[in-house]
Amino acid sequence: MQYVNLLPNVDRKAILALLQEKERWLDLGKKGVERLRLPYERVKHIRAGYCDFSGDVVTIGQADELSEQDREKVYQVMRDFMPWRKGPFEVFGISIDAEWRSERKWNRVLPELPDLRGKIVADIGCNNGYYMFRMTQHEPELVLGFEPYLQHYYTFKTLNSFAGVENLAVELLGVEHIKLYRNCFDVVFLMGILYHRSSPVDVLRDIRSAMSPGGVLIVESQGIPGEEPQALFPAHRYAKVPGTYFVPTAPCLANWLSRAGFTDVKIFFSHPMSSREQRRTDWMAFESYEDFIDKSDSSLTVEGYPAPIRIFAKAVNPS
Repeated sequence: MQYVNLLPNVDRKAILALLQEKERWLDLGKKGVERLRLPYERVKHIRAGYCDFSGDVVTIGQADELSEQDREKVYQVMRDFMPWRKGPFEVFGISIDAEWRSERKWNRVLPELPDLRGKIVADIGCNNGYYMFRMTQHEPELVLGFEPYLQHYYTFKTLNSFAGVENLAVELLGVEHIKLYRNCFDVVFLMGILYHRSSPVDVLRDIRSAMSPGGVLIVESQGIPGEEPQALFPAHRYAKVPGTYFVPTAPCLANWLSRAGFTDVKIFFSHPMSSREQRRTDWMAFESYEDFIDKSDSSLTVEGYPAPIRIFAKAVNPS
């Protein structure tokens, strides 16, 4: 929690109280927590001598750095953290082919990436930290991940216990906690979250309140095709996913950002989803994109809704 002292303009007392409450909860020894904490504990002493975050594959350690026994232990722990949603990773020579080809998303963001050097950055819904590791090449002062799911939280903790990147941190927090960090972040990434919130404009307003004047927001969202500012509100599920609320067109997403008070709103990329980018692998053995789409009409989900696209936007918190 030492990084909290790096955060400007925040209520450190309230933030530390919340984080300490989370730590106490983790220490209760609940079965669901221990299932993920114990694998982390088994390997957290291992350190990588070599790391490379500059390419599509986040590389932590090399195969010849570990004994055969320790490498097998690391392999088993990585399997304990399945399913892997974001990647790819290579960990001490173990190739982890995640469900999402996340390097493709990152490469779409790169041409619009704001200057991260010396900046305080938030990655909301950071998952296992793939994008956070990729950000390190751009020399931020701190990247703080918000991740409420234990599986992803302990996966990141394990990966970074190997890598030892001191300016990366993840907390068991969701987007609903962003309001505690008022006027704090120079850059915020909100990738793959917004359509899971029942009030997306309120979420964007809360995020803006946590940003410094002139701060930049990068949003990547599931969406639907269309030139009109509309959003789909599914009856129960969208592409088999529960907890999906408003699925916007690109103009609708732009309007949400403007109505939340952002300026310089720019939709800089959109593309149809496909099983080339999201698919079942040896590290994610459950249903994936091809199972969510109508077998007889790829333009529709299994529920009969328009098949998803992904939309990328950039916006500024005005000074």
